[in-house]
Amino acid sequence: MLLRITALPGDGIGPEVTTEALNVLHTVAQVFRHEVEVTTKPVGGAGLTASKHPLPDDTLQACVASDAVLLGAVGGPAFDHYPIDLRPEKGLLKLRQALGCFANLRPAVLFPSLLDSSPLRPEAVQGTDMMIVRELLGGLYFGEPRTITGTNPSREAVDTMRYTEAGIERIARVAFDLARRRRKQVLSVDKANVLACSRLWREVVTAVAEDYPDVALSHNYVDSCAMILVARPAQYDVILTENMFGDILSDLAGGVVGSLGLLASASIGGKIGLYEPVHGSAPDIAGKGIANPLGAILSVGMMLRHSFQFEKEASHLESAVAAVLNRGLRTRDLSRPGEKTVTTQEMGKAITEQLSKSA
Repeated sequence: MLLRITALPGDGIGPEVTTEALNVLHTVAQVFRHEVEVTTKPVGGAGLTASKHPLPDDTLQACVASDAVLLGAVGGPAFDHYPIDLRPEKGLLKLRQALGCFANLRPAVLFPSLLDSSPLRPEAVQGTDMMIVRELLGGLYFGEPRTITGTNPSREAVDTMRYTEAGIERIARVAFDLARRRRKQVLSVDKANVLACSRLWREVVTAVAEDYPDVALSHNYVDSCAMILVARPAQYDVILTENMFGDILSDLAGGVVGSLGLLASASIGGKIGLYEPVHGSAPDIAGKGIANPLGAILSVGMMLRHSFQFEKEASHLESAVAAVLNRGLRTRDLSRPGEKTVTTQEMGKAITEQLSKSA
């Protein structure tokens, strides 16, 4: 099969981790006899530098013409002086919207060999394997109006959280469908004791659950969920939540399992999926060869599974990552004091070699 991929390396450590992820993709394709065609385009700060826009027209056209999109990261202090509509992050939001990606899947899995990398007690974190399902096109990030009015020192800012029944229902069904293939548990996270949006959210999710009698549904407030996430993370299966809450909780989950550098994500719902590591551009370590490429590599695994329905290929990739970690290879973010570390490139090479060896 021909896999047509648009790669958006982006900013900061994005190009470094994307390079390793693409190397892994090519190796998987070689092992399973697929062909890969990659088109590379700028986005975010790189888009601003190349075309004075965080999402250049030709970048968007390439994404729409592909089967899937692999993103590195966007943003950095060098672009903070741009107007809000031209910030690198705006390019990412517009891309998600253009692709119709309303569901963001963020797995947080503690690899057994990384038990000591988590800041939590081993007995608390052992067995953690959750999927955070985040609504991606609603809430405060997209709601209108959003304004800053008045003059200093009496300015006033307004952001709007907005959700429709249809928007809540479609993301809920994604979560319940995933839970059916996992441990059949959904926790819906909201702030229904304060927010009208959350009260509607809880009502609609409860109604959707009636179509999934085999899946157990529970509800919790976001603050309580955050506390339990660091106290008893292994109890969670699928966490369903709105845009901003999901953004925050998934970063917290990265700390639970050892590093944000491990976290992959899939943004799905439209015809073309968008796959990216959760960690961001990390400009402070860009170019040093110490970034963890595993989030980007595991995002390729999610691409294989969700855009191409290649379960064997995805499992093969994930097994290779586990095997390399079992051998003790660690990037700096995963290492303990005095422990030997490998570079971004060395970790990527180890994964590709393991893929070929275990084929």
